Amino acid sequence: MSPFFVMSLLFGLTVCQTASLCAPSEYIIHVEKRECAYCLAINTTICAGFCMTRDSNGKKLLLKSALSQNVCTYKEMLYQTALIPGCPRHTIPYYSYPVAVSCKCGKCNTDYSDCVNEKVRTNYCTKPQKLCNM
Repeated sequence: MSPFFVMSLLFGLTVCQTASLCAPSEYIIHVEKRECAYCLAINTTICAGFCMTRDSNGKKLLLKSALSQNVCTYKEMLYQTALIPGCPRHTIPYYSYPVAVSCKCGKCNTDYSDCVNEKVRTNYCTKPQKLCNM
């Protein structure tokens, strides 16, 4: 192999490692309460993208700490609150949700992230929809 090819390959691998494609991404959350007349569609940002992970084929030879798989997760976030329209007086009509300010590749923290993607959960409305631009 030529030295130029080897240097190009090493440079490419280094850039791929540091330039993971984990970033805030636009997302619509659909929120409804049984007591309220409307479903609220909220435009927000979540962390989404690709993070480099390690191949765990040698898991019997490695420590458990070396086997962690990185996910795209929140680095900075803030919470905003929206008002769900059409709620009766006795119902609390507010819904608070996270907004991704910045993201990072790291271990999934179950304190503030859903680390499991369940196929049965869907993101849609069963009631008339109102759009909330935050």
